[in-house]
Amino acid sequence: MNDIANEVSKKGFIKHIGGIEFKKISENNFEFRSKVQNFNLNSANISHGGYIAAILDNGMGSAAHRVIDEDKRCVTISLDIKFIGISKENDILIGKVTIIKKTKTLVFVKADLFESKNIIATSSGVWKII
Repeated sequence: MNDIANEVSKKGFIKHIGGIEFKKISENNFEFRSKVQNFNLNSANISHGGYIAAILDNGMGSAAHRVIDEDKRCVTISLDIKFIGISKENDILIGKVTIIKKTKTLVFVKADLFESKNIIATSSGVWKII
């Protein structure tokens, strides 16, 4: 992807579950990718819901952070996820993120998560600028 991708995938909690690659598509659109690994699976050998939630939270939060002032941070205050499909080991998950609205204190974000052309999950959330 790009240099930002390498930076994001090596920081914080997300590196412990396989990391993500992240890139800016346009002013309000971003994309992230993550490869499903064996340790991301549940007992049914499909991606664990916690893994899906974590990569959505990270990808959407990264997008929110990119649209606020550089000297500020933001944190998740709400995250709604609809689990629709399944993914398996070695699948590449692609998150398409859109910034819906930004105010002085909040960022509203939505995302769709795909494996190839199959929808895995949809999500919406709000990030608080601190």
